[in-house]
Amino acid sequence: MIATFTPSPPILAGSRFGAYGGQYVPETIVPALAELEQGYRQALADSTFVEHLQSVLRHYVGRPTPLYEAARFAQRVGGGPVWLKREDLAHTGAHKINNAIGQGLLAQRMGKRRIIAETGAGQHGVATATVCAMLGLACVVYMGEEDTRRQALNVYRMRLLGAEVRPVSAGTRTLKDAINEAFRDWVTGIESSYYLIGSAVGPHPYPEIVRTFQSIISQEARAQALTAIGHLPHRVVACVGGGSNAVGSFAAFLEDACVELVGVEAGGRGPGLGDNAATLGAGRPGVLHGAHSYVLQDSGGQIGATHSISAGLDYPGVGPEHAHLKDSRRVRYHAVEDVGALDAFFALTESEGIMPALEPAHALAWVQANRHPGVTLVTLSGRGDKDIHTVASASGRQEYLA
Repeated sequence: MIATFTPSPPILAGSRFGAYGGQYVPETIVPALAELEQGYRQALADSTFVEHLQSVLRHYVGRPTPLYEAARFAQRVGGGPVWLKREDLAHTGAHKINNAIGQGLLAQRMGKRRIIAETGAGQHGVATATVCAMLGLACVVYMGEEDTRRQALNVYRMRLLGAEVRPVSAGTRTLKDAINEAFRDWVTGIESSYYLIGSAVGPHPYPEIVRTFQSIISQEARAQALTAIGHLPHRVVACVGGGSNAVGSFAAFLEDACVELVGVEAGGRGPGLGDNAATLGAGRPGVLHGAHSYVLQDSGGQIGATHSISAGLDYPGVGPEHAHLKDSRRVRYHAVEDVGALDAFFALTESEGIMPALEPAHALAWVQANRHPGVTLVTLSGRGDKDIHTVASASGRQEYLA
């Protein structure tokens, strides 16, 4: 029997995952966060809300997403079987819809009619705009100018869905700056607006909320593996930017000591500050966007610039639960550079006819470089349509676009 969404408590003590998390925010936001937490807990305790969410996930999102054995890819890589959790087949083409549906229904339940969101790769923006169209809610999406250029297709999709896309020209013009602007907007209209954060970052209770709604990935995958394979996978691998798909991929396996958990960050161009987005590998504890976690920062404590071929991993922080999982050594975190992700993009496309987004291509690249005799489960968090122009430019294959 395939699992359906079941609210389950994360490894949380108060507002923190171990030493990480908390609420480092202006006093004006504290009442809104308290209102959000109360509304969230009341919603999960309401069987009608949970049943409605389960129904929407099934009939609108298309869950459960399949577990697929990528036999030709595994043969090309060497080692044991590789299975893919096909989040790319969810409505809108990525895992982001799971959280957008959950928080969208929560916002509606709380009486909020205007939704604010931020997006990097554009998939969270598309998912949020989709949910707002379905629920009849106003939608404003903040997106860094650099990302609007890289993800022009998703910008057009958001606007078709009725969202107002506001490009952000400050700072590095990427996800970090989009989050800054979204918070500023929220502060000015907290009574009527709901900030629908897309990753497992931000002040409490956001990391817990996002984790809860994304845990459907591993709840399904665990049940599917027992049915299709006959046992749990030996390792579960997922890409990590802010960390939403990875925390959702790991959640149901955390108590299974026999399952190795691996998060793969963006190694970008190399190890120098500003050349990558490998926060857990190259960062140190600090505060960013209202939470204490690992942060990429210079010697003076200023937030560092980042780089990744994938817009969705191009973030100088990471969710606080990942910071705790790193320190507790329950999850191992590694980095893959742009060139490896690009190679894995072509490897899966050519061997399986499945075009991955550049974000999960990092996880696939790590699997390629780290053979294992057992069963590996990779979360394919999104499809690669959005990255076609980036791939063509980076690989020198622009003629394919003619």
